[in-house]
Amino acid sequence: MMKKTLKILFLRLPCLGLFLLPLLLVAQESETALTESGAPEVAAPPVDGVVLKKLTTEHRVLPYDDIRETDLFWEKRIWRVVDVREKMNRHFIYPQRPFFEVLLDAAMSGEITVYSPEDDHFLHPLTPDEVAAQVSYTDTTIIFDPEDYEPVLEVVTNTINPEDIKRFRIKEDWFFDRESSTLRVRILGIAPIQDVTDDNGNFIYEKVMFWVYYPDAREVLARERAYVEGNDASLTSWEDIMEMRYFSSYIYKESNVYDRRLMDYLSGVDLLLEADNIKRSIFDLEQDLWSY
Repeated sequence: MMKKTLKILFLRLPCLGLFLLPLLLVAQESETALTESGAPEVAAPPVDGVVLKKLTTEHRVLPYDDIRETDLFWEKRIWRVVDVREKMNRHFIYPQRPFFEVLLDAAMSGEITVYSPEDDHFLHPLTPDEVAAQVSYTDTTIIFDPEDYEPVLEVVTNTINPEDIKRFRIKEDWFFDRESSTLRVRILGIAPIQDVTDDNGNFIYEKVMFWVYYPDAREVLARERAYVEGNDASLTSWEDIMEMRYFSSYIYKESNVYDRRLMDYLSGVDLLLEADNIKRSIFDLEQDLWSY
């Protein structure tokens, strides 16, 4: 409309031609904007919100402090389980962007390197194709040929549903830094766990999908927003969630001479009590190092 109006004024009032010509060119360029390749420029999608939120995607993390070996006064390795079915951990399965999907997309794109589920020592890296094999499974289904309507078996490849990941394992080290006189914790690895069931839905065993070396994944997790209850404008990232320990978990293993899990020699209430005793012993250690 603006272009047509400028043309009419340009024809009827030649004296205004010199003034209206730049406006006519601008209007024409705005209607036929082209990219460098010559293709029409695709309009950006509308902003789904008040502003375009990009502060989290531009966020960067600070590297860990260098800890000298001589400053490690005490150290304890702990393995935890985060159950996403607990109320405090519901943000791990936020439908728009589950935590497992964040890890899987980064692994498939090569942004982070994930490691074999055979052990948690981060010795055998997996390629994106191997990761895809870990999170997909094949099944057979019956289809009917459209010409003769004969049943035909077809092999279908399905990808695991993020909702099927009910738990995550976390491997971490608790240590006392002599230089700063503080008890600190550092997460080393994260592994998604899938429950394997039979045809009747009965639980058989739990399967470790892969291990993520957390220190190398911090940059990726810092650019992924995590859902925070009650404030959609929160800039909390998944790296913040891990560093602030904004999750509920229970201890299922500590470093020991037998390399046993708690469930190998305890069960029921005794298992939960022993997990609390391990947690309390770590807290008491820091308190005992100080005199008042």
